[in-house]
Amino acid sequence: MTTTMEYHNPVLLKETVDGLNIKPDGVYVDVTFGGGGHSKEILKRLGPNGKLFAFDQDKDALLNTIDDGRFTLINENFRYIKRFLRFYGTKEVDGILADFGVSSHQFDVAERGFSTRFEADLDMRMNQDSSLSAFHVINKYEEEKLKEVFYQYGELRQAPAMARAIVEERTNGAIKSSEQLKEVLKTFVKHKNENKVLAQIYQAIRIEVNQEIEALKEFLQQTPEILKTEGRLSCISYHSLEDRLVKRFIRNGLFEGEPERDVFGNFEVPFKKVGGLIVPSKAEIKENSRARSAKLRIAEKI
Repeated sequence: MTTTMEYHNPVLLKETVDGLNIKPDGVYVDVTFGGGGHSKEILKRLGPNGKLFAFDQDKDALLNTIDDGRFTLINENFRYIKRFLRFYGTKEVDGILADFGVSSHQFDVAERGFSTRFEADLDMRMNQDSSLSAFHVINKYEEEKLKEVFYQYGELRQAPAMARAIVEERTNGAIKSSEQLKEVLKTFVKHKNENKVLAQIYQAIRIEVNQEIEALKEFLQQTPEILKTEGRLSCISYHSLEDRLVKRFIRNGLFEGEPERDVFGNFEVPFKKVGGLIVPSKAEIKENSRARSAKLRIAEKI
């Protein structure tokens, strides 16, 4: 049975929660509950009248729920944050924390198929009830769509040839496991950078399976309406695709282009950034290798 022991230490714990500038009687949301590390730290800083909501679409995370009257865990994707907060009678909150990407637990459970380290069925679903799995992406997507997934989400220059190799291999039967997939793509994985390229391949498939970019955009677009004035947004990203979206949204409330200016050349934005980019210390990276690529950005609702 899964326990909290299987979840590693949360990344940038103090810095991320400090960024929320917690008021003891405030209302906060941890949209990526996982093992509950960030949530426990928030609860430590809340008074008896404070409130914390947490979201996690992975059923495994429900086993880590916190027995505290101030805490509510919602088993849903954070892209539905506004809808479910309203269901619980909450329209505005004082702060939102997000730690994007895959939890250590998901990486470490072999049968979930997230890690390049294990032989496993092609799965990679964060929501285990979802109908879209890595098996479906690899075996059902047309070549052009596969190429797009590898190029956009894995930033793989050999995306066209990779997609072609997969489609050709499928004529011999379904590609069912991670080892079969690695075998099909082995000509694109040179020994000296094997781990990096495999990680990019897995990242691309995982992002597509879980619709991570769409979910991230939908989530961010709801935050200005949900946060109170001076409410804080504290976001940890693990790859450039996520970080670019967070950075641009904090800067001008859009994911691409520039905001419309009035006749005086001024434009309104929902946030102002708080401090600069925060990355883990060498000591934290040594203790928790997952922290290596983490980037924290903090913003305040104007």
